[in-house]
Amino acid sequence: MKLISWNVNGLRACLQKGFMDSFNELDADIFCIQESKLQQGQVELDLPGYHQYWNYAEKKGYSGTAIFAKEEPLSVAYGIGIPEHDHEGRVITLEYPDFYLITVYTPNSQDGLARLPYRMQWEEAFLAYLKKLEENKPVIFCGDLNVAHKEIDLKNPKTNRKNAGFTDEERNCFSTLLAAGFIDTFRYFYPDATGIYSWWSYRFQARAKNAGWRIDYFCVSESLRDRLQSAAIHTEIMGSDHCPVELVIQD
Repeated sequence: MKLISWNVNGLRACLQKGFMDSFNELDADIFCIQESKLQQGQVELDLPGYHQYWNYAEKKGYSGTAIFAKEEPLSVAYGIGIPEHDHEGRVITLEYPDFYLITVYTPNSQDGLARLPYRMQWEEAFLAYLKKLEENKPVIFCGDLNVAHKEIDLKNPKTNRKNAGFTDEERNCFSTLLAAGFIDTFRYFYPDATGIYSWWSYRFQARAKNAGWRIDYFCVSESLRDRLQSAAIHTEIMGSDHCPVELVIQD
């Protein structure tokens, strides 16, 4: 089973930059997107063979997630069940017979770390949500987690030490998540790989220079370890300031 996650940074813009070509080429069983920046009815996607699930932010042109799945899930949930965290369309959960699949767009701490206190509340609530689901069956979650975990996960760790996405607080939250029984699947397969990123600023020709960050992830419950087959980051695919990330897992 092939899973794809992609922060499209505005689906309407991405559609003008070859989204459908990439979607068809990747041919995922489940395709998750973040930062759709849409309201209901603004885009009608023709995706034969896929069920579509959308979560929109209340604020126009902001955040938002979607999942396109070949197999219809047993149930679908939007958000994490906490009103103060569920206005921005950041989470969708599909339940399948032997796992939950979640797409998530983690809040950015923003310039000057203006939203870091909120981000810390979110991190605690989201981990609690994952662990509650895990009481029933294993969890696969993916998306833009807005954190580069280790120094090898970004090009310039020293100059970004206290910037959003690479603060000690955010990195510690990701460490806590892994310690709670989740696997960062890319690092599972490539523990020491460097220079492989999933996001590049639009400024300073960052992508051309590969001055990027690895902030897009597939993480799975420890109990799924033996089913992991491969992970990939599709740096060759354009259309957004992020590129798609992939997980292949045994059915």
